[in-house]
Amino acid sequence: MSENILIIEDEEKLSRFIELELTYEGYEVKKAADGRTGLLLAEAEPFDLILLDIMLPEINGLEVLRRLRRFSKTPVILLTARDSVMDKVTGLDSGADDYVTKPFAIEELLARIRTALRKRVSEEKPQDSANVLRLGRLTLDSQRYSATMDQTPVELTKREFDLLKILMENAGIVLTRDILLERVWGYNYMGETNSVDVYIRFLRGKIDDAFGVKYIHTVRGVGYTLRDEENGL
Repeated sequence: MSENILIIEDEEKLSRFIELELTYEGYEVKKAADGRTGLLLAEAEPFDLILLDIMLPEINGLEVLRRLRRFSKTPVILLTARDSVMDKVTGLDSGADDYVTKPFAIEELLARIRTALRKRVSEEKPQDSANVLRLGRLTLDSQRYSATMDQTPVELTKREFDLLKILMENAGIVLTRDILLERVWGYNYMGETNSVDVYIRFLRGKIDDAFGVKYIHTVRGVGYTLRDEENGL
């Protein structure tokens, strides 16, 4: 599948030249001649990479980049005639992945594009499946001791994390309170017998209630199970 690249450049001849070269290389290309239109395009559909001029009408490139980074991690290569160190630092600090100064050789630009796309693919590779559990929009990484919902971190205590991990490892299976007490609190736990119910409430508050889902299910008189009924999981 061809990568999609968005060119946000107001110099029509340069924009057209880059478009032709990228198309020849097998990329899908869309163009915008001003910052506002470019930002709208980036919001409307996913791109694999964005080539962004700094000196743009409507909204300048750095402001486009700042707004873009609020909702997207798409790699961005800045194109500009401004080659001072301060300009480069500002661009990179604003979230750019690379910086190419005009005029440039098209071979250099193509090489920078390939590098940025390879880096993106590498960063998006799934983590070690032995350490990562997924259910619908919920992901749990036992190696990093982290949980995310739609890539938004879910702050959990150690006990909450351990309980969620057991439920995710047994997704779709009903686990009794005794089993959960044994696996999460340990054989010799002498505390309150309703601890499982209390921590299930904590998890529901941080996952189901916070994100508007229904993953944690009570099986009355038996125990609890984790299911994503919306997606048949």
